[in-house]
Amino acid sequence: MFRNNTKVVQIGNCKIGGGNPILIQSMTNTPTQDVEATVRQILALEKAGCEIIRCTVPDMDAAKALVEIKKQIHIPLVADIHFDYKMAIAAMECGADKIRINPGNIGSIDRIKAVVDIARERNIPIRVGVNSGSLEKNLVEKYGGVTAEGIVESALDKVRMIEDLGYDNLVVSIKSSDVLMCVKAHELLADKTVHPLHVGITESGTVQSGNIKSAIGLGLILNQGIGDTIRVSLTGDPVEEIKSAKLILRTLGLRKGGIEVVSCPTCGRTKIDLIGLASKVEKMVEDFPLDIKVAVMGCVVNGPGEAKEADIGIAGGIGEGLLIKKGEIVRKVPENELLDVLREELEHWT
Repeated sequence: MFRNNTKVVQIGNCKIGGGNPILIQSMTNTPTQDVEATVRQILALEKAGCEIIRCTVPDMDAAKALVEIKKQIHIPLVADIHFDYKMAIAAMECGADKIRINPGNIGSIDRIKAVVDIARERNIPIRVGVNSGSLEKNLVEKYGGVTAEGIVESALDKVRMIEDLGYDNLVVSIKSSDVLMCVKAHELLADKTVHPLHVGITESGTVQSGNIKSAIGLGLILNQGIGDTIRVSLTGDPVEEIKSAKLILRTLGLRKGGIEVVSCPTCGRTKIDLIGLASKVEKMVEDFPLDIKVAVMGCVVNGPGEAKEADIGIAGGIGEGLLIKKGEIVRKVPENELLDVLREELEHWT
Protein backbone atom coordinates (compact mmCIF):
# COMPACT_ATOMS: atom_id res chain seq x y z
CA MET A 1 0.00 0.00 0.00
CA PHE A 2 1.50 3.31 -1.11
CA ARG A 3 0.19 5.35 1.83
CA ASN A 4 1.78 2.96 4.31
CA ASN A 5 5.19 3.74 2.82
CA THR A 6 5.05 7.52 2.53
CA LYS A 7 7.05 9.70 4.89
CA VAL A 8 5.42 10.98 8.07
CA VAL A 9 4.84 14.74 8.06
CA GLN A 10 3.78 16.73 11.13
CA ILE A 11 1.24 19.50 10.44
CA GLY A 12 0.45 21.35 13.65
CA ASN A 13 -0.89 18.71 16.02
CA CYS A 14 -1.60 16.20 13.23
CA LYS A 15 0.52 13.58 11.50
CA ILE A 16 -0.04 12.42 7.94
CA GLY A 17 1.67 9.78 5.84
CA GLY A 18 3.33 6.57 6.95
CA GLY A 19 0.01 4.78 7.34
CA ASN A 20 -1.57 7.43 9.55
CA PRO A 21 -5.32 7.93 9.01
CA ILE A 22 -6.30 9.88 5.89
CA LEU A 23 -7.26 13.37 7.03
CA ILE A 24 -10.01 15.55 5.60
CA GLN A 25 -9.17 19.05 4.46
CA SER A 26 -11.18 22.01 3.24
CA MET A 27 -10.59 25.65 2.35
CA THR A 28 -12.32 28.77 3.60
CA ASN A 29 -14.11 31.00 1.10
CA THR A 30 -14.27 34.07 3.34
CA PRO A 31 -11.84 36.99 3.02
CA THR A 32 -9.02 35.83 5.30
CA GLN A 33 -8.54 39.32 6.69
CA ASP A 34 -12.12 39.14 8.02
CA VAL A 35 -11.09 37.26 11.14
CA GLU A 36 -14.58 36.94 12.61
CA ALA A 37 -16.13 35.48 9.45
CA THR A 38 -13.17 33.20 8.80
CA VAL A 39 -13.11 31.83 12.35
CA ARG A 40 -16.88 31.31 12.27
CA GLN A 41 -16.57 29.27 9.10
CA ILE A 42 -13.61 27.23 10.38
CA LEU A 43 -15.43 26.36 13.60
CA ALA A 44 -18.43 25.18 11.56
CA LEU A 45 -16.08 23.07 9.46
CA GLU A 46 -14.45 21.64 12.60
CA LYS A 47 -17.88 20.63 13.89
CA ALA A 48 -18.61 18.89 10.59
CA GLY A 49 -15.35 16.92 10.84
CA CYS A 50 -12.73 19.01 9.03
CA GLU A 51 -9.21 18.14 10.24
CA ILE A 52 -6.99 20.56 8.28
CA ILE A 53 -8.04 23.98 6.99
CA ARG A 54 -6.49 26.13 4.26
CA CYS A 55 -6.86 29.89 3.90
CA THR A 56 -5.75 32.07 1.04
CA VAL A 57 -3.09 34.67 1.82
CA PRO A 58 -3.08 37.17 -1.07
CA ASP A 59 -1.78 40.17 0.89
CA MET A 60 -0.20 41.28 4.13
CA ASP A 61 -3.53 41.96 5.86
CA ALA A 62 -4.49 38.33 5.28
CA ALA A 63 -1.12 37.12 6.57
CA LYS A 64 -1.42 39.17 9.76
CA ALA A 65 -4.96 37.88 10.29
CA LEU A 66 -3.58 34.36 10.69
CA VAL A 67 -2.28 35.31 14.14
CA GLU A 68 -5.79 35.97 15.48
CA ILE A 69 -7.39 33.13 13.52
CA LYS A 70 -4.94 30.62 14.99
CA LYS A 71 -5.88 31.66 18.52
CA GLN A 72 -9.52 30.71 17.99
CA ILE A 73 -9.41 27.43 16.06
CA HIS A 74 -8.37 23.89 16.93
CA ILE A 75 -7.06 22.35 13.70
CA PRO A 76 -3.89 22.93 11.65
CA LEU A 77 -3.92 26.01 9.43
CA VAL A 78 -2.44 25.95 5.92
CA ALA A 79 -1.63 29.17 4.09
CA ASP A 80 -2.36 29.15 0.36
CA ILE A 81 0.20 31.25 -1.51
CA HIS A 82 0.40 32.31 -5.13
CA PHE A 83 2.85 34.63 -6.92
CA ASP A 84 4.29 36.61 -3.98
CA TYR A 85 7.00 34.79 -2.04
CA LYS A 86 6.86 37.48 0.65
CA MET A 87 3.36 36.28 1.55
CA ALA A 88 4.72 32.77 2.14
CA ILE A 89 7.32 34.12 4.54
CA ALA A 90 4.80 36.38 6.29
CA ALA A 91 2.32 33.52 6.66
CA MET A 92 4.92 31.33 8.34
CA GLU A 93 5.96 34.17 10.64
CA CYS A 94 2.29 34.62 11.55
CA GLY A 95 1.78 31.02 12.58
CA ALA A 96 0.83 28.94 9.53
CA ASP A 97 1.29 25.23 10.24
CA LYS A 98 1.96 24.51 6.57
CA ILE A 99 2.20 26.52 3.38
CA ARG A 100 0.95 25.61 -0.08
CA ILE A 101 2.99 26.98 -2.98
CA ASN A 102 3.53 26.33 -6.65
CA PRO A 103 7.23 27.10 -7.06
CA GLY A 104 6.52 27.74 -10.73
CA ASN A 105 4.65 30.96 -9.97
CA ILE A 106 6.71 32.13 -6.98
CA GLY A 107 9.56 33.44 -9.14
CA SER A 108 13.33 33.06 -9.18
CA ILE A 109 15.27 30.37 -7.36
CA ASP A 110 16.46 33.03 -4.89
CA ARG A 111 12.86 33.74 -3.92
CA ILE A 112 12.07 30.05 -3.55
CA LYS A 113 15.21 29.66 -1.41
CA ALA A 114 14.08 32.52 0.83
CA VAL A 115 10.80 30.66 1.45
CA VAL A 116 12.54 27.33 2.01
CA ASP A 117 15.02 28.86 4.46
CA ILE A 118 12.20 30.10 6.72
CA ALA A 119 10.33 26.79 6.41
CA ARG A 120 13.49 24.89 7.43
CA GLU A 121 14.16 27.27 10.31
CA ARG A 122 10.63 26.71 11.69
CA ASN A 123 10.23 23.12 10.46
CA ILE A 124 7.07 24.03 8.56
CA PRO A 125 5.97 21.59 5.84
CA ILE A 126 5.60 22.84 2.29
CA ARG A 127 2.85 21.48 0.09
CA VAL A 128 4.07 21.58 -3.49
CA GLY A 129 0.97 21.99 -5.62
CA VAL A 130 0.67 21.65 -9.38
CA ASN A 131 -2.60 22.04 -11.29
CA SER A 132 -3.26 20.98 -14.88
CA GLY A 133 -4.45 24.50 -15.64
CA SER A 134 -1.02 25.97 -14.89
CA LEU A 135 1.17 23.38 -16.60
CA GLU A 136 4.33 24.89 -18.08
CA LYS A 137 4.34 25.61 -21.81
CA ASN A 138 7.40 23.43 -22.48
CA LEU A 139 5.67 20.40 -20.91
CA VAL A 140 2.48 21.06 -22.86
CA GLU A 141 4.57 21.08 -26.05
CA LYS A 142 6.59 18.03 -24.99
CA TYR A 143 3.54 15.85 -24.39
CA GLY A 144 1.30 17.35 -27.06
CA GLY A 145 -1.13 18.94 -24.65
CA VAL A 146 -1.99 18.77 -20.97
CA THR A 147 -1.41 15.17 -19.90
CA ALA A 148 -0.99 13.10 -16.75
CA GLU A 149 2.66 12.56 -17.65
CA GLY A 150 3.24 16.30 -17.95
CA ILE A 151 1.57 17.03 -14.62
CA VAL A 152 3.72 14.43 -12.88
CA GLU A 153 6.94 15.67 -14.47
CA SER A 154 6.10 19.22 -13.42
CA ALA A 155 5.42 18.17 -9.83
CA LEU A 156 8.61 16.12 -9.57
CA ASP A 157 10.64 19.01 -10.99
CA LYS A 158 9.28 21.29 -8.26
CA VAL A 159 9.94 18.70 -5.56
CA ARG A 160 13.54 18.25 -6.71
CA MET A 161 13.99 22.01 -6.77
CA ILE A 162 13.16 22.22 -3.06
CA GLU A 163 15.06 19.05 -2.18
CA ASP A 164 18.13 20.49 -3.90
CA LEU A 165 17.83 23.44 -1.53
CA GLY A 166 18.27 20.98 1.34
CA TYR A 167 14.64 20.60 2.49
CA ASP A 168 12.41 17.55 2.23
CA ASN A 169 9.57 18.23 4.68
CA LEU A 170 7.12 18.14 1.79
CA VAL A 171 3.61 17.17 0.77
CA VAL A 172 2.74 16.89 -2.92
CA SER A 173 -0.54 17.60 -4.68
CA ILE A 174 -1.37 17.26 -8.35
CA LYS A 175 -4.85 18.18 -9.48
CA SER A 176 -6.95 18.26 -12.60
CA SER A 177 -10.63 18.76 -13.31
CA ASP A 178 -10.35 15.85 -15.77
CA VAL A 179 -11.15 12.91 -13.50
CA LEU A 180 -9.43 10.13 -15.45
CA MET A 181 -6.37 12.28 -16.13
CA CYS A 182 -6.16 13.00 -12.42
CA VAL A 183 -6.42 9.31 -11.57
CA LYS A 184 -3.70 8.37 -14.05
CA ALA A 185 -1.42 11.14 -12.77
CA HIS A 186 -1.70 9.87 -9.20
CA GLU A 187 -0.97 6.32 -10.32
CA LEU A 188 2.18 7.54 -12.06
CA LEU A 189 3.28 9.79 -9.19
CA ALA A 190 2.76 7.29 -6.36
CA ASP A 191 5.55 5.10 -7.73
CA LYS A 192 7.96 8.01 -7.97
CA THR A 193 7.87 9.75 -4.57
CA VAL A 194 7.82 8.92 -0.87
CA HIS A 195 6.29 12.27 0.08
CA PRO A 196 2.67 12.18 1.34
CA LEU A 197 0.08 13.00 -1.30
CA HIS A 198 -2.86 15.37 -0.93
CA VAL A 199 -5.60 14.17 -3.25
CA GLY A 200 -8.50 16.01 -4.84
CA ILE A 201 -10.34 16.65 -8.08
CA THR A 202 -9.95 20.38 -8.64
CA GLU A 203 -12.72 22.61 -9.98
CA SER A 204 -15.07 19.64 -9.82
CA GLY A 205 -18.21 21.78 -9.83
CA THR A 206 -21.40 22.28 -7.86
CA VAL A 207 -22.55 20.05 -5.02
CA GLN A 208 -24.26 17.67 -7.43
CA SER A 209 -21.70 17.37 -10.23
CA GLY A 210 -18.74 17.90 -7.92
CA ASN A 211 -19.79 15.09 -5.63
CA ILE A 212 -20.09 12.64 -8.51
CA LYS A 213 -16.71 13.59 -10.00
CA SER A 214 -15.01 13.54 -6.60
CA ALA A 215 -16.55 10.23 -5.56
CA ILE A 216 -15.39 8.55 -8.76
CA GLY A 217 -11.94 10.16 -8.86
CA LEU A 218 -11.12 9.91 -5.17
CA GLY A 219 -12.60 6.43 -5.00
CA LEU A 220 -10.36 5.16 -7.79
CA ILE A 221 -7.27 6.81 -6.31
CA LEU A 222 -7.81 5.99 -2.64
CA ASN A 223 -8.78 2.40 -3.32
CA GLN A 224 -5.31 1.81 -4.78
CA GLY A 225 -3.70 2.84 -1.52
CA ILE A 226 -2.81 6.31 -2.79
CA GLY A 227 -3.47 9.47 -0.79
CA ASP A 228 -2.77 10.75 2.72
CA THR A 229 -5.10 13.77 2.89
CA ILE A 230 -8.14 14.58 0.76
CA ARG A 231 -10.33 17.47 -0.21
CA VAL A 232 -13.65 17.32 -2.02
CA SER A 233 -13.71 20.62 -3.92
CA LEU A 234 -17.26 21.92 -4.33
CA THR A 235 -18.75 25.22 -5.46
CA GLY A 236 -20.81 26.01 -2.39
CA ASP A 237 -20.76 25.77 1.39
CA PRO A 238 -17.46 24.07 2.32
CA VAL A 239 -19.28 22.14 5.07
CA GLU A 240 -20.73 20.04 2.22
CA GLU A 241 -17.15 19.11 1.28
CA ILE A 242 -16.62 17.56 4.70
CA LYS A 243 -19.85 15.55 4.60
CA SER A 244 -18.91 14.17 1.19
CA ALA A 245 -15.32 13.38 2.15
CA LYS A 246 -16.43 11.47 5.26
CA LEU A 247 -18.90 9.43 3.23
CA ILE A 248 -16.30 8.62 0.56
CA LEU A 249 -13.85 7.39 3.20
CA ARG A 250 -16.51 5.34 5.01
CA THR A 251 -17.75 3.81 1.76
CA LEU A 252 -14.20 2.68 0.94
CA GLY A 253 -13.76 1.22 4.43
CA LEU A 254 -11.03 3.75 5.19
CA ARG A 255 -12.84 5.34 8.12
CA LYS A 256 -15.16 4.15 10.84
CA GLY A 257 -17.66 6.12 12.85
CA GLY A 258 -20.77 8.06 12.01
CA ILE A 259 -24.21 6.73 11.23
CA GLU A 260 -24.71 5.33 7.75
CA VAL A 261 -28.21 5.88 6.40
CA VAL A 262 -29.52 3.55 3.69
CA SER A 263 -32.88 4.18 2.06
CA CYS A 264 -34.80 2.71 -0.86
CA PRO A 265 -35.40 4.69 -4.08
CA THR A 266 -39.23 4.47 -3.63
CA CYS A 267 -41.76 3.10 -6.08
CA GLY A 268 -45.51 2.97 -6.52
CA ARG A 269 -45.84 0.68 -3.52
CA THR A 270 -44.60 3.36 -1.13
CA LYS A 271 -47.43 4.63 1.07
CA ILE A 272 -45.49 6.96 3.39
CA ASP A 273 -43.53 10.14 2.64
CA LEU A 274 -40.28 8.22 2.44
CA ILE A 275 -38.35 10.89 0.55
CA GLY A 276 -39.10 13.51 3.18
CA LEU A 277 -38.53 11.07 6.03
CA ALA A 278 -35.17 9.85 4.70
CA SER A 279 -33.94 13.45 4.31
CA LYS A 280 -34.97 14.25 7.88
CA VAL A 281 -33.31 11.11 9.21
CA GLU A 282 -30.07 11.87 7.36
CA LYS A 283 -30.01 15.37 8.85
CA MET A 284 -30.93 14.17 12.34
CA VAL A 285 -28.23 11.50 12.63
CA GLU A 286 -25.42 14.02 12.06
CA ASP A 287 -25.61 14.82 15.78
CA PHE A 288 -25.09 11.21 16.96
CA PRO A 289 -21.52 9.89 17.44
CA LEU A 290 -22.56 6.29 16.72
CA ASP A 291 -21.04 3.74 14.34
CA ILE A 292 -24.22 2.02 13.15
CA LYS A 293 -26.40 1.57 10.06
CA VAL A 294 -29.93 3.00 9.89
CA ALA A 295 -32.35 1.81 7.19
CA VAL A 296 -35.32 3.84 5.99
CA MET A 297 -37.36 1.61 3.69
CA GLY A 298 -40.61 2.28 1.87
CA CYS A 299 -42.65 -0.90 1.58
CA VAL A 300 -43.13 -4.51 2.64
CA VAL A 301 -41.38 -6.12 -0.36
CA ASN A 302 -37.72 -5.57 0.56
CA GLY A 303 -38.20 -3.19 3.48
CA PRO A 304 -38.30 -5.61 6.42
CA GLY A 305 -35.38 -7.65 5.09
CA GLU A 306 -33.19 -4.59 4.45
CA ALA A 307 -34.12 -3.06 7.79
CA LYS A 308 -33.21 -6.29 9.58
CA GLU A 309 -29.74 -6.15 8.02
CA ALA A 310 -29.24 -2.68 9.52
CA ASP A 311 -28.73 -2.00 13.22
CA ILE A 312 -32.06 -0.21 13.30
CA GLY A 313 -34.60 0.58 10.64
CA ILE A 314 -38.04 1.54 9.49
CA ALA A 315 -40.10 -0.45 7.00
CA GLY A 316 -43.04 1.59 5.70
CA GLY A 317 -46.64 0.44 5.46
CA ILE A 318 -49.84 2.39 4.77
CA GLY A 319 -49.43 5.58 6.81
CA GLU A 320 -47.28 3.72 9.34
CA GLY A 321 -44.06 1.76 9.63
CA LEU A 322 -42.44 -1.14 11.43
CA LEU A 323 -39.61 -0.27 13.79
CA ILE A 324 -36.96 -2.97 13.48
CA LYS A 325 -34.04 -3.12 15.87
CA LYS A 326 -31.12 -5.53 15.70
CA GLY A 327 -33.01 -7.79 13.33
CA GLU A 328 -36.25 -7.97 15.33
CA ILE A 329 -39.56 -6.19 14.79
CA VAL A 330 -40.10 -4.00 17.84
CA ARG A 331 -43.45 -2.39 17.11
CA LYS A 332 -45.69 -0.65 14.59
CA VAL A 333 -45.49 3.17 14.61
CA PRO A 334 -47.79 5.79 12.97
CA GLU A 335 -46.06 7.69 10.15
CA ASN A 336 -46.10 11.02 11.99
CA GLU A 337 -44.24 9.46 14.94
CA LEU A 338 -41.54 7.56 13.05
CA LEU A 339 -38.86 10.27 13.20
CA ASP A 340 -39.38 10.95 16.92
CA VAL A 341 -39.35 7.25 17.77
CA LEU A 342 -36.15 6.72 15.78
CA ARG A 343 -34.51 9.71 17.50
CA GLU A 344 -35.45 8.35 20.92
CA GLU A 345 -33.99 4.95 20.06
CA LEU A 346 -30.72 6.56 18.98
CA GLU A 347 -30.54 8.71 22.10
CA HIS A 348 -30.69 5.55 24.23
CA TRP A 349 -28.64 3.33 21.94
CA THR A 350 -26.52 0.69 23.61
